[in-house]
Amino acid sequence: MSVVIFLLLTSGVLIQAWRDLSRPDAWDYWKDLYSTPSMTSSLADNVELDGRRRAALVLRGKIGPAAASWFRERLDEARLKPGDLVLLSSPGGDLSQSVIMGEIIRARGLVTAVGTIDGAGQVRPGSCASACVFVYAGGTERFDIGGSRLGVHRFTTRGGGSGDPVADTQRVTGLVLSYLKRMGVSASLVEAMSATSDIRWLDSREAAAMNLVTAQSRGPRG
Repeated sequence: MSVVIFLLLTSGVLIQAWRDLSRPDAWDYWKDLYSTPSMTSSLADNVELDGRRRAALVLRGKIGPAAASWFRERLDEARLKPGDLVLLSSPGGDLSQSVIMGEIIRARGLVTAVGTIDGAGQVRPGSCASACVFVYAGGTERFDIGGSRLGVHRFTTRGGGSGDPVADTQRVTGLVLSYLKRMGVSASLVEAMSATSDIRWLDSREAAAMNLVTAQSRGPRG
């Protein structure tokens, strides 16, 4: 009987795995999560930001189809505390994954900034565009690093939705607006996104007016 139960359980797992792998994007997901993640991370201690030293998880690269799961694992390994920093430098990527990453950041009470870390442990300017902006929006505080850039553009929907492009766009717009409201970011960010298909770099005053940037930090020392 135990053998029969084992075989039934094993067959159930294999059937589910086959269903998962038969999806068009399944291999991309597994590759991003287990083989060659599209993002890289490093942990930096004693990063000075706004007069306070914090631990920081530094993320770079494109936001892939499994980025949220990968990110959660990196956070668990880093053991960041509320008030610690997620430092971003990314051209964007998967919109839904970026929203989940932002939700994770908010749930853990972390702050965000755009930039990189140099060999001396100093924060240097970076860029965060497209879907990366939604990860950045998850911060309980969102710091403006001198010289760093936030870029937005019109989002697009891919296959796999309802088959109606208009309905899919409306659904995604609703998701984005709901997310931004929870994060305390103005809906005017979506208006800025909708205005262009090319990257539009927000200046500091625009980003602050949208409540996307909520805290100022001195730029890196030369």
